Amino acid sequence: MISLKNVSYKYSHSSRYALNHISIDFNKSEFVSIIGHNGSGKSTLVKIIMGILIPTEGDVYIDREKVTEDNFQDIREKFAIVFQNPDNQFVGATVEDDVAFGLENRGVPHETMKDKVESALREVGMWEFRTHEPHRLSGGQKQRVAIAGALVTDPDVLIMDESTSMLDPTGRRDILSLLKNIHKTRETTIIYITHDLTEIEDSDYAYVMRDGKIRSEGQVYEIYQDTDVLKESNLVLPFNIELSEALMNGEYMSYEELVERL
Repeated sequence: MISLKNVSYKYSHSSRYALNHISIDFNKSEFVSIIGHNGSGKSTLVKIIMGILIPTEGDVYIDREKVTEDNFQDIREKFAIVFQNPDNQFVGATVEDDVAFGLENRGVPHETMKDKVESALREVGMWEFRTHEPHRLSGGQKQRVAIAGALVTDPDVLIMDESTSMLDPTGRRDILSLLKNIHKTRETTIIYITHDLTEIEDSDYAYVMRDGKIRSEGQVYEIYQDTDVLKESNLVLPFNIELSEALMNGEYMSYEELVERL
């Protein structure tokens, strides 16, 4: 569905490339995680994928159509994104007004809009808060509203850009569980950007980025076994990975498998 061919990007104010010869394919309905520390190139990659930035070198294809300056506005319609801080996305006075904003911009009829807003808010468990002010909600509730605002336009691709990093562990688990359910029921392609290795366990595939390059890729258990690359990328290993490395000769095991083995 999305294909980057030898893509590089350099900002005008910088002498180094933020992305350096990246080639990635994202298949339809996949849940893909991109892991990297600050400055690894994750955010630039997202902007390239969404057509916000045009590559300095290389090409991007969405549904086999090459992204150009002439069609990138149409390409963006296929995407929705949820950022780290939902307060920066809120524009409506109430939850339902905010979720409806994207539909209003597209000229969706009022009755259709009402149905879509209700459906999206029910899907994320926030319908009962529809008349509340978004800024007065808890962090987890704000992210649920932001996700509803993204889903209401029925995007082909949902991008989560460090969207759980401001939440406590319980809030992160709740949002990840919600995303897992959305992925299952909608079959939406999800691109999950994070620096937290504990958040990628439900991914179909994952990439590790450092210094604008892909340093490792594979299924999650393969990523977890590549501990040298993870440490070089300044990523904190999950406790079960550290324990597996120390006691099981590096063999990856989940918490449940470790408990059984021990």
